Amino acid sequence: MIVDERLVTYIHSLDTGNPAYLEQMEREAIENYVPIIRKETQQFLKLLLSMQKPKRILEVGTAIGFSALLMAEYNPIPCEIVTIENYEKRIPIAKENFLKAGKEEQITLLEGDAMEILPTLTESFDFIFMDAAKGQYIHFLPEVLRLLKVGGTLVSDNVLQDGDIIESRFAVIRRNRTIHKRMREYLYTVTHHDELVSTVLPIGDGLTVSTKVERK
Repeated sequence: MIVDERLVTYIHSLDTGNPAYLEQMEREAIENYVPIIRKETQQFLKLLLSMQKPKRILEVGTAIGFSALLMAEYNPIPCEIVTIENYEKRIPIAKENFLKAGKEEQITLLEGDAMEILPTLTESFDFIFMDAAKGQYIHFLPEVLRLLKVGGTLVSDNVLQDGDIIESRFAVIRRNRTIHKRMREYLYTVTHHDELVSTVLPIGDGLTVSTKVERK
């Protein structure tokens, strides 16, 4: 928990909810221990989409398709969404969810390792949402930046690791130390990159929000 639990509970009490099919997906994800974006992150994405109205969205990390469907639902304009997923067991579930929601023509799911798929993409995107393996963000970044339009927005989820990011690497569980090191490197890189203006926000499990600018 990054912010006080009572404060998060209060913020949740103000949430206006989602369409029934998204609410059902969220309940099932929680019951089956499938990680999806937290309610605070959902609200923030809705705000960004309503402000920026992106025509083309790239998502790295589909899981069961919840966030892709949320973005399709709340972007005020018709848009194309391309999403990448590597975990074979979740791919058919995501496809079925897209079909049930009637979004299968709007959302394209690319199956495989993002490190292999990203270099094959040639068209640029107005908005990129990164919600995949945290230890890979730093490796995805060069291709993600190549694909992001100038003026476009990059949102990266789960960057504060439930607050562990501020701990010494020796205070982190040994199996998480590589992820901890790579995420610190990622946060430093996006906040100091000459093509990005970035901020780190304690929303959900932590977000970075970056806008691509002309190289200085």
